[in-house]
Amino acid sequence: MVDLNDVALFINVVKAGSFAEAGRRLGLPANTASRRVQALEGELGARLMQRSTRRLVLTDAGQRLFSQCSEQLEAVTQSALEVAEGNATPSGKVRVAAPADFFQMLSVELVNEFLLANPRVRLEFILSDARADLLGEGIDVAFRIGKQIEPNLHARQIGWVDVGLVASPDYIEAHGKPESLADLSEHDCIAAPTNMAGYTTWRLDGPGGVREIGVRGRFHVNSVQSQIRAALGGLGIALLPISAVREDLQAGRLMRILPDYGIRRVGLYFVFLERRQLPRAVSAFIEYAMAKIIESGMIDPLTPVKQAPA
Repeated sequence: MVDLNDVALFINVVKAGSFAEAGRRLGLPANTASRRVQALEGELGARLMQRSTRRLVLTDAGQRLFSQCSEQLEAVTQSALEVAEGNATPSGKVRVAAPADFFQMLSVELVNEFLLANPRVRLEFILSDARADLLGEGIDVAFRIGKQIEPNLHARQIGWVDVGLVASPDYIEAHGKPESLADLSEHDCIAAPTNMAGYTTWRLDGPGGVREIGVRGRFHVNSVQSQIRAALGGLGIALLPISAVREDLQAGRLMRILPDYGIRRVGLYFVFLERRQLPRAVSAFIEYAMAKIIESGMIDPLTPVKQAPA
């Protein structure tokens, strides 16, 4: 008969990322934890993970067992914690993965405000435009842009952004204004670093549906804020969130290019692994960050914000 304690140990090993870390958290020697997981594999007749000196990699059987059992273990653990802790305040470490420009949306000052209000919480930010592996990197919550959410993750949508083409008046005066999508291939376009062929493909919504256009340029950078500064500096045409450049458009520092083309209603999300109740520290951070990001005006909320009567 399968020992459910060994199943729980296996789930904790996966979440911890190693037998040593799981043993440290549970008060077990690492070799004891490894031996018990091996015994579980023997009972199930299936290898659950591939072991190496650097990391543990789940097999298909291991991934199925983790996906099917982690939810139940989390629910039982959370129920026990609620009984034991009552109305305990958020505490513990929260690891957050987000793009390099994340602090433009949630400023360090606002992060400090959260920490002052939650003195038992510690925050670790992993800022990179590369997509984080939540399970492999021990991430509690990640910020995602776009519809491509991994099937093992659960998402809370913050809001939307519309993405459009913009350029500075100086660039347009020097290079002319494109009159059609095909004209973009003759212009310097500011984008993320290119593929080996030296061009970037933009997929844009337009009057006739989605169109693809290959663009080139002499300045590429994988940071939205750097792309904004480059567009303001006249380096080319950029594809940017309209809410992030709204003030520049209103002030005339930037202008819309081919306004019928862009990317409509791109979702912004916080994603996480747990299916039901998150640790209090994680849920507190998500609620706070969502509210402050919406207040920043850099994204469009899911529902229109009601204006106070004059």
